[in-house]
Amino acid sequence: MNRKAKGLLVLALVVVVGMAFRVSWNALRDIARAIGADDIAATLYPFVVDGLMALALVAALVLTGKARDFALRVLAGYTVASLALNYVHGLVPELHGGSVDWGRLTDWNPANWALVLLATSLPVGSIYFGSDLVAKVLHHRPPIQSDTTESAQIAVNRSMAEQGEPPIEEPTPPPVQESAQVDVVETANPIEVRVPVAVAAEAPRQRRATGRVPESARSTRPVRTPEELLSEARSITEAWPVEDLTGERIRKALRTSPAKARLLRETLKGERAANAAAEAVAG
Repeated sequence: MNRKAKGLLVLALVVVVGMAFRVSWNALRDIARAIGADDIAATLYPFVVDGLMALALVAALVLTGKARDFALRVLAGYTVASLALNYVHGLVPELHGGSVDWGRLTDWNPANWALVLLATSLPVGSIYFGSDLVAKVLHHRPPIQSDTTESAQIAVNRSMAEQGEPPIEEPTPPPVQESAQVDVVETANPIEVRVPVAVAAEAPRQRRATGRVPESARSTRPVRTPEELLSEARSITEAWPVEDLTGERIRKALRTSPAKARLLRETLKGERAANAAAEAVAG
């Protein structure tokens, strides 16, 4: 909805509320005269009742939580009270002409006492509840919005997890001193993939001298070259469909790092694409 339509909607609401207030104003003014109010007090009485309803509505739109519930309860209570007084005004024709005795809103005494108590307590309640609502609105603080950068990072991690890739963490490393590049594996595929890898200098830590590490405690697994990794990957994934060529699955099968697994994934996919194109040309 554009701004012009919203403005027309608000204007229509103000007109309807104004006409409804004019109808209610006539009944509440006669009720005020019946309980002993003079002409000026009777004229202002409808503003005390229906005016607090409007104030409670505005406060309910601004406040949140328990304060908003309190504003809605005040709005509901004064709405019921105004409805009851308007109903009594319609049942007692003498109130219209002002011929009813002071303090008599109905012939049955218990009902008359309850109605007089309700009509006389509404102005006092307006002072109390109106002041409380205004204080709550003035001291209200809107909730702090969450950081949009953090939300974006969570969305990126979720999308990568759905693709089978491990989420990339962003630590705060010390200043980078060197940079290296992973060697490109020579294959039949003419596409070359270069992945820059930043090597961060580790802060020196003081370690207690413990002597040489025994031979039995050292790792016996040899370091594989890129050619050996590619050959082993071709052998393992030969029967895999293209959909299963994900970095996470290759990393687990070869027991290698995520960066090397992604490089092998791109290389294997490129080889399969090249083979498929060659077969299509040959056929």
